[in-house]
Amino acid sequence: MARNLMGLLAGTGATVTLASELRVYDRSGDTEHQATLRGKAAHEIDRICTEIRATPEADQPALWLTYHNYYKAPDLIGPAVAERLGIPYVQVESTRANKRLKGPWSDFARAAHEAADAAAVIFYLTEQDHETLLRDRYADQRLVHLPPFLTAKTLPTASDHSGPLLSVGMMRPGDKLASYRLLADALARISQPWRLNIVGDGPARPEVETLMRPFGEHVRFFGELNREALEALYQQASLFLWPGVNEAFGMVYLEAQAHGVPVVAQDRPGLCDVVTQWEEPDLNPTTDSGAAGYARALERALDDGALRNRQAKRARDRIATRHLAPVAAQKLWATLSPLLEISS
Repeated sequence: MARNLMGLLAGTGATVTLASELRVYDRSGDTEHQATLRGKAAHEIDRICTEIRATPEADQPALWLTYHNYYKAPDLIGPAVAERLGIPYVQVESTRANKRLKGPWSDFARAAHEAADAAAVIFYLTEQDHETLLRDRYADQRLVHLPPFLTAKTLPTASDHSGPLLSVGMMRPGDKLASYRLLADALARISQPWRLNIVGDGPARPEVETLMRPFGEHVRFFGELNREALEALYQQASLFLWPGVNEAFGMVYLEAQAHGVPVVAQDRPGLCDVVTQWEEPDLNPTTDSGAAGYARALERALDDGALRNRQAKRARDRIATRHLAPVAAQKLWATLSPLLEISS
């Protein structure tokens, strides 16, 4: 998503510079590590400001934009640089987690809240994030909805639905592996004929292969693919399967639906913002229905070709009107342009 943002802004006339490559991230709640990162961030602030002030005024930045500020990875650099330079500070996909203000991440959680407070505008991607941002909004800060978007200006070639089912997901421990487990459990309950292509790789691949081994030749692994090879699979896929356990939103859902591939996913916060709901409630399995509910939804989708075709059209129409680059560019610039005029 960050790469999409940079590409979109650059493609619509902005000069986009990655200001720092410092990785501010604490996976485990290590207070010593957080203190070390704060020290490194302070050096980065000084370095960036010194370098910017040494450049011609015409080449200096007019705005600072930070992507994904949250309690494990707060923006320790942007607010300070923007204040020193007197330029607007903006965030995209920021989250507030009050429950993390106590415990091992408390220092970083406060830093994330302070960074969010400093933003003149926060673009939120999902309604789930909007709820907490609205609850803790600072002063007259603007909250603007920016639906997750693809970089394409137009829809790609639609799938002819002649191929197997398709799943695309990284293979790593945690939520990704949990999605593969749920998927394998659901597939074991399916009575209709099916074949599944799986795209993805990672450290949990042996576990995923073990989960799928009982299905034999019904499952084919492709590993990590380049964009062209993945497009070829999208253009044949009949259904896209990915439960989305604890997914924030998931770009693969947008990619599949852009090709007119109906998605079977759990009905959960975040996913609701990117997955087109089916006409029939049973095809939008709830999280508490588990593998059994997911299997029922998949069986229903496999049984009804007309229903799949209607869903394919609805999904492509929704992508065209909400999730392509021109729509996102209009949303971004409608908000950023006034800020740039004020700062100039």
